[in-house]
Amino acid sequence: MALLDGARVDVVGGGLAGSEAALQLAARGARVRMVEMRPDVATPVHTGGGLAELVCSNSLKSTKPDSAAGMLKHELTDLGSFLLEAARACAVPAGGALAVDRAAFSQWVDERVAAEPNIDVVCGEATGLATDGSLMVRAANASEAHALSPAPDAVILASGPLTSDSLAAFLQDATGTEGLAFYDAAAPIVMTDSLDMDVLFRQSRYEDEGAGDYLNAPFDKEEYERFIDELLGARRVIAKNFETRELFQACQPIEEIARKGHDAPRFGPLKPVGLRDPRTGHRPWAALQLRAEDAHGASYNLVGFQTNLAFPEQERVFRMIPGLEHAEFARFGVMHRNTFVDAPRLLDGTLRLRDDVAPVPVRVAGQLSGTEGYCEAIASGLHAALHTAAELAGIDAPLPPVETAFGSLVAWATDPATVDYQPMHVNFGIIPPLEEKVRNKRDRYAAYAARGKRALEAHVATLRERGLL
Repeated sequence: MALLDGARVDVVGGGLAGSEAALQLAARGARVRMVEMRPDVATPVHTGGGLAELVCSNSLKSTKPDSAAGMLKHELTDLGSFLLEAARACAVPAGGALAVDRAAFSQWVDERVAAEPNIDVVCGEATGLATDGSLMVRAANASEAHALSPAPDAVILASGPLTSDSLAAFLQDATGTEGLAFYDAAAPIVMTDSLDMDVLFRQSRYEDEGAGDYLNAPFDKEEYERFIDELLGARRVIAKNFETRELFQACQPIEEIARKGHDAPRFGPLKPVGLRDPRTGHRPWAALQLRAEDAHGASYNLVGFQTNLAFPEQERVFRMIPGLEHAEFARFGVMHRNTFVDAPRLLDGTLRLRDDVAPVPVRVAGQLSGTEGYCEAIASGLHAALHTAAELAGIDAPLPPVETAFGSLVAWATDPATVDYQPMHVNFGIIPPLEEKVRNKRDRYAAYAARGKRALEAHVATLRERGLL
């Protein structure tokens, strides 16, 4: 496709959104410069310098067609997402979810970008935009930033939740708003050969004993009570009681969940429903699930155990979990502060900054826009790329229908009426209600999915007619 022959687009960030955007634009003939500060400038959570490195989890969530996450994957498929293709090529067993081998996934994206002649990767820290729209980039160990030449025709900012202080300061000054942030946390990873398989058992919820892709660590009541007591008394890295609004609900540290009540984890990450401990023949009092972290099953992620505990405390407390008494930690849990813009006030439905901060169009994609989640980041990169291409080519591109998963998320995130904006996943709560009330939840979700599929088909047909797909 040569829709954008001669156009130049600069993409800041080599994560999920930036990589998807760069590949989409390059496929349409644009000359893309992708500016990524790693590995020269490290972040608190990345371990390597590869593109599209996943840090919080290796799960891209449910593939079930009647779930919001499943709807989003269907939408990405029909829109030709490169990174969803990568995820499927690098998938590891995870029951009804799409989980990936992180290293293989990043390598796939690295190789795809390297093989694309229309993409040049520039290693450096983007610090802002010059008056002509050029990106200001600071190389490693340099004291000053320099403008990339020639100036681009458009810019996509996809620098992620760990956007550098310099770029965040530029955005704050350019938009005249206060910076927004929330705390996010990543779960620990343990080595498989250090786990006690006489205690752990394999089962996905509601499946037969021995079936499924999860390992389960079962607690009896006394084990659970001792564990929660030690968890609540353990030393944290950030020694303060966080305000509830500072902590993104989907990534609550396990110790913060426990602070809501002794039994709160049993109704959250440690819920035992649908499980049967083969040692007792009964449902355990509580259970931690572990999910394979890589294709070979050499390591497992502690599902739902994002944490802010100090590393020595993680070893001490998490080894109280039955079956993890001798666990070897491949990665400890970490907590970091994430940055995002006030999308309802700053972005339009195409993710373009409403107030011009440069003489070229500037869009914000990925978690910097507040679209929280891996597939959501991919979708926002694709969305920003499509509308950048449409604008440069002079094509009127429709917004994704609000009946679709991502269309509803964009509509909610960019609606000026949205108050107290916080990062959001796709979910049925923000999709417009059905015309006819459906009481049964499963039937209602299936109806949402069917309606969204019809809306998506019409949307894709329009994009094709206008030469954008």
